[in-house]
Amino acid sequence: MKPAHTGHQAGAAEAIVTRLEDGASAAGHRSPSTVSGSTDVSAAMALGQAILDNLGQVLLGAHDALHAAAIATLSGGHLLIEDVPGVGKTVLARALATSLGVELSRIQGHPDLLPTDVTGVSVFSPDTSNWDFRPGPVFAHVVLVDELNRTPPRTQSALLETMEERQVTVDGESWPLPEPHLVIATQNPHSQRGTFPLVESQLDRFAIGTPIGYPDHAHEAQLALHQGGKYALASLQPVCTPETWKEAQDATESVLVSPAVAQYAVAICRASRTAPGVLLGASPRAAIWLIRTAQAHAILSSRSYVVPGDVKAVAIGCLAHRIILDDGDERIGHAVHVVRGLLESTPTPRP
Repeated sequence: MKPAHTGHQAGAAEAIVTRLEDGASAAGHRSPSTVSGSTDVSAAMALGQAILDNLGQVLLGAHDALHAAAIATLSGGHLLIEDVPGVGKTVLARALATSLGVELSRIQGHPDLLPTDVTGVSVFSPDTSNWDFRPGPVFAHVVLVDELNRTPPRTQSALLETMEERQVTVDGESWPLPEPHLVIATQNPHSQRGTFPLVESQLDRFAIGTPIGYPDHAHEAQLALHQGGKYALASLQPVCTPETWKEAQDATESVLVSPAVAQYAVAICRASRTAPGVLLGASPRAAIWLIRTAQAHAILSSRSYVVPGDVKAVAIGCLAHRIILDDGDERIGHAVHVVRGLLESTPTPRP
């Protein structure tokens, strides 16, 4: 039996459209570039291309993965990478952190990892007779959780507050995380030994998911000759600072989304909840991130407004990892077929 969706959940998704309709009314007849601030948007476009160029020096031929990383960076969301070992998941994370001008904080997933190993812990100080909080590795601009699904659900839950609220609460006191804050998590295929399935609330907190895939013959030969990959990291240079990165995120969020395009994105998410073979469809949070990632895709396409093609381009990456199938199959590849069917069956708005 499929879980019931309350009126509150449906209303939350529809509120997205209401907010966008209000914004469109206030904007009146102004052009998209005027509404969103052409100077800031132009800077975000330039930064997006610089990030893609930088990552392309390291991860050869992985077009979709590079765009997913750039979209997560510009949209302010988190990135989930699922693939077999050895295809460059960790290298991509390191290249992205270097490009953004920040240090990468790395957490290695394993069955004995404790929640405090992620968030930090309070330690008693005999000198002051007080409990002092020692921040964990999650207190960084870019955090790589390598092999997240090798950690048990108890430790996975330590990331729920950090990824959504951008803070850590320990002993009743909250500490904000650095802004911007990006979590990149990798997971191995569930068929491999020693893995724990990611819980639904954990999956829903990733804005976009992507595989990397094997390189083609030519690119693999380049990697074998020490061209690209980790050998290119040493010469990689930053293309921004945390401040300019945050400005680009703000500019991306201001990219114009028409009510018709917002209705389209919400319709896709709502249709996923009643699609055949689906146990749990896309949440209202997914609808929000579908629009946010579409805005980032528009930036990478050098546009200051979102078109239905932007929504289609990010729909699989944004939704497939969130959809739980009736048969218990947790492979993202099978949910991809569901999303493709939704894109085919949902009417596309006309200009």
